[in-house]
Amino acid sequence: MANVNLAVIYYSATGTVHRMAERLAQAGEKAGAEVRLRQVPELAPEEAIASNAAWSQHFDTTKNEPKATPDDIVWADAVLFGTPTRYGNIASQLKQFIDTLGPQWQQGLLADKVYAGFTATMTAHGGQETTLLALYNTIYHFGGIIVPPGFTDPLKFADGNPYGVSHVTGPNNNDPLGEAQNAALDHLANRVIAIAARLKAGANAN
Repeated sequence: MANVNLAVIYYSATGTVHRMAERLAQAGEKAGAEVRLRQVPELAPEEAIASNAAWSQHFDTTKNEPKATPDDIVWADAVLFGTPTRYGNIASQLKQFIDTLGPQWQQGLLADKVYAGFTATMTAHGGQETTLLALYNTIYHFGGIIVPPGFTDPLKFADGNPYGVSHVTGPNNNDPLGEAQNAALDHLANRVIAIAARLKAGANAN
């Protein structure tokens, strides 16, 4: 099996998507991939961040962690994008990063890679599916290969999201990831790596 470069690119305000990203990175490493875990830069004004204690704490804790660059996408064979839901859509912080990828897109450097997504909301019907579908609209323009988890493993009937992986943080926005979510994250990482490895091996054989 070909060695796979996996980029986990995400935005997280209060930490849930950050923890999901970490789990995916760990699963990717266990599967034998070389992994880059990168958060996109924060864009919100200081007063907005300061208005939410969890947001402020997470920002301070992670502000020195490596930030995503276009090279991380070019380098990768597979990319996992993570974002909280914002009115049924992706967060502006992740969208801004994606919008900087025009030069790479024009050169065809974003095509023919495996992509999938993950998200979190406070409520069970808070826009998880529409957020992932909105994210995938961008991947179509890249010429990327979307590899959703579907219901390719019985564990997906516990997690329940065929479009990617999602988590409900609850009314207090602090419900931890459970066994079903962690299993779904592991499955997603393993699935995108396996498909990316097949594609890379086929390309190398030509």
